[in-house]
Amino acid sequence: MIHGVIFYFIETMFVFLVGIALALLVLKLGVAYSLDILNLGNVRKYAGSIPEGMETVMNKERYQKSILYTESQTRLGYWERAYDGGILALLISTSVLASIYEAISAVVGFSSLGQALGLFLIGLLLSIPSIPFDWWRQFRLEEAFGFNKSTVGLWIVDKLKGLVLGFAIGLPLLWLLIKAFDWLGAYWWIWAFVGLFVFQLVMMVVYPILIMPWFNRFEDLPAGDLRDRLQGLADRTGFRAKTIQVMDGSKRSGHSNAFFTGFGKFRRIVLYDTLVEQLEPEQLEAVLAHEIGHYRCGHVPKMLAVSALGSFLMFGVLGFLSNQPAFVQAFGFSGETGIVPVLLVFSLLSGLVTFWLTPLGSLFSRRHEFEADAFAFRAQNCAKPLVGALHQLSEKNLSNLTPHRWYSRFYYSHPTLLERQEALFALEKTT
Repeated sequence: MIHGVIFYFIETMFVFLVGIALALLVLKLGVAYSLDILNLGNVRKYAGSIPEGMETVMNKERYQKSILYTESQTRLGYWERAYDGGILALLISTSVLASIYEAISAVVGFSSLGQALGLFLIGLLLSIPSIPFDWWRQFRLEEAFGFNKSTVGLWIVDKLKGLVLGFAIGLPLLWLLIKAFDWLGAYWWIWAFVGLFVFQLVMMVVYPILIMPWFNRFEDLPAGDLRDRLQGLADRTGFRAKTIQVMDGSKRSGHSNAFFTGFGKFRRIVLYDTLVEQLEPEQLEAVLAHEIGHYRCGHVPKMLAVSALGSFLMFGVLGFLSNQPAFVQAFGFSGETGIVPVLLVFSLLSGLVTFWLTPLGSLFSRRHEFEADAFAFRAQNCAKPLVGALHQLSEKNLSNLTPHRWYSRFYYSHPTLLERQEALFALEKTT
């Protein structure tokens, strides 16, 4: 009888854990769909005329196209979210993931290297269902609105390159993570966190030098007035960059961007070729001043600190769960199969928790964007160039000019165009 009571208690606990996971999934989907519906309703509410203050951003035809673009993205998101949610619900409510793990482990073995390979293969297998949506987004949705510049061949090559890089970098990291669990005792997760953080710092230098050129071509900005203007801005604002480069982003997309990579003597400024084509010199200077503002305002170390804190907490949770056999047993695993099942289940479920941190991350990011805008204003002592650049980018990218407030607060890493414009003009009035 005692054994029966214990078995009933354990079984109830397993059902409870699965039930919590499913409830979090349903709640996440409910909130995400509600935000989508609010946003789409707000877009359609203002579809009749361009909102006040945005009249110079787009003409009526372009504005209607931006509404269609937002609607198309939202509809695709509906289907993709339901599809991903259905797969996750299946994995949560059955022992399918455990069966996949057992089948792959029977082939690759239970050595540290075999388990690392098995974890990589399972991750690869779980990524396959998203491929049709990636293809549709690139070659149907983006193509329909004139943004896709890629070919199917290039898209496939990019996927294969990503796979090779993932294997070359990911497999050793997974192996080290598993060995840390085997070697370092109860506090393995602290050393795992330290190792990952050091790896992130190294990648900040290595990625732009060795990995990015594998996908894109980088050329120094040709000598001339534009280069002199941008280099002068960098010198004037104390941003010593090794070089200013132009990246051939146009071979994949019509969207544009600018960023800087690396740190110290490895720092470089990168402009998309589409950005150079779309903006006037003073607008490019404003965009660059904004990017330099992120550096001068200390946003990079701040975000590194936030990332480090998040990673530390994540590894702390992993350290705790690695001593809780019931966590993986609830999803069909044996309780004595090492750290890999814990990593699998944790990676499967972590998004159900981190989703609720999205608005907090968005809040910090938007504050940084306002600060970088203010820096750009001070660098040029004028709001017009940056406002003009923002107008051009919004028009070229068919940006949503009327997102719902709750939607933008939850998801947007940048303030809306109207918010940024108002803040810049307010700075101009007080100067």
